Amino acid sequence: MNNYIYIISSLPALSQDWKGSDGFSAQEIIAEIKERLSAKDNEKIDFFLKGFEDDSLNKEYYEKAAQDKSQFVKDYYKFDMNVRNVKARFLNAAFDRPADQDVIVLEGQDPSFEEEDKVKAVLQNKDILAREKGLDDIMWNKIYELTLFHYLDMDVIYSFLAKLHIIDRWLKLDEQTGREMFRKLVGEVRGTFKGVEYSE
Repeated sequence: MNNYIYIISSLPALSQDWKGSDGFSAQEIIAEIKERLSAKDNEKIDFFLKGFEDDSLNKEYYEKAAQDKSQFVKDYYKFDMNVRNVKARFLNAAFDRPADQDVIVLEGQDPSFEEEDKVKAVLQNKDILAREKGLDDIMWNKIYELTLFHYLDMDVIYSFLAKLHIIDRWLKLDEQTGREMFRKLVGEVRGTFKGVEYSE
């Protein structure tokens, strides 16, 4: 039987400016968590972590997440899908593509999204890295909201892994990586903000 109390109490306290602990990487922390969980819970964790790989985020994955027994997994990936849909529609409008290109809609799921305006406001930011940080801030706040009254269950572990994923992305963004990311992302939105000068 899993000792959630022990596992959760031993997790480092995460904030968005967390810089790591005792030299351990995110992958090492994940491996340590998985060592303490049952095989059944590790299968759940593996499914949840698979969603952090962009290639896995397709309609089939979101459909499976929507059927997950964990309310956190359901709500987290529904929110993630909605954020990505807003971003897809934003880029479609910018590049004069069909409005629903790359948008995922699940049958029977409520299409409304309360934070759509907030996501749209972030996407208007002319600083590309600031846009990415703004989207991650929205995700971070949602993660906090989803586990507000959870303390010693798997949802707390899910939320920790989701926060760790966000932090790990930014820990890897040293100056060189940041410049490379800038070059990659600028191609995505070039022409979106007419008359704006892009420089490094």
